[in-house]
Amino acid sequence: FRVVGNRDVLESDISDFSGSLYLALAGFGVGSLLLNAAAILIGLRPLDRARKALEKIRAGESEQLDGEFPREILPLASEVNALIDSNRRIVERARMQVGNLAHSLKTPIAVLLNESRLISAPQGELVKTQAEAMQSQVQSYLNRARIAAQRESVLARTEALPVLERLVRVMRRLNADKQFPLHVDPPGVMLAMEQQDIEETVGNLLENAARYARNTVSLRVFMAPADLRGTDDARKSWVIVEVEDDGPGLEPDEIREAMKRGKRLDESKPGTGLGLSIVNEIASEYQGVFGLSRGPGGGLLARLVLPAVTKDVA
Repeated sequence: FRVVGNRDVLESDISDFSGSLYLALAGFGVGSLLLNAAAILIGLRPLDRARKALEKIRAGESEQLDGEFPREILPLASEVNALIDSNRRIVERARMQVGNLAHSLKTPIAVLLNESRLISAPQGELVKTQAEAMQSQVQSYLNRARIAAQRESVLARTEALPVLERLVRVMRRLNADKQFPLHVDPPGVMLAMEQQDIEETVGNLLENAARYARNTVSLRVFMAPADLRGTDDARKSWVIVEVEDDGPGLEPDEIREAMKRGKRLDESKPGTGLGLSIVNEIASEYQGVFGLSRGPGGGLLARLVLPAVTKDVA
């Protein structure tokens, strides 16, 4: 059998059918993509809520995961809240123990200091000096124990500006003949540290700089450059705290000696020689960095690299 007809008509029908088929398949593909995307976005919305809740905890705006979560991730939220509660109880217990130890040691050391005043020199001066050194060392190790207990807490955060302004006011009152300019950028920077530790570190540096400064002790706080941020954690940022005086400064060998625990380069100045060592220990406990160098003006430049609170969580 042979069938004879117009081939162009047949090819036109095939072309129309192919075009309709391609359009239908394209529409089906685009619709499937949109439907899957919508399903994924809706399905992951609870995880996004959990991320925002964790962001609030990281920023110090909340103390636990709040909100309604589906049963698939509800166990995760419950475990995170339980971990935070456990962490808080450990911190509180450590603080209580440290407080009890400090209270039990404070009275005997105070008695030793008082009795040393009744002993004739030079024995009395020796006892007084050693008791003061013991008091500073005890306080230093108590601080280290407290910091070690709360170092992993996600709730340690302090706004830097009010604390530093208070320290500067005290230094201006104690050293009326010197200037203490303060520059904080940005003004609302938050440090991932306890307020007491900020006061301990920066206060020691200011006090040390005021002893040797001629006229000015500068305090500067600014965000660390991008190449320094997140050296061990992509989500962690850092703040640089600089204390610079216009005194005679120190040579590299003298800086190495000054960083040794209990070492005093100038015996004519009051102190136990533990200040810089305490600053270094506190900075290390927070995984920060402390260093000394000669400043641009020739004086001593003390630099602290401390952890900051990051609000932008990826």
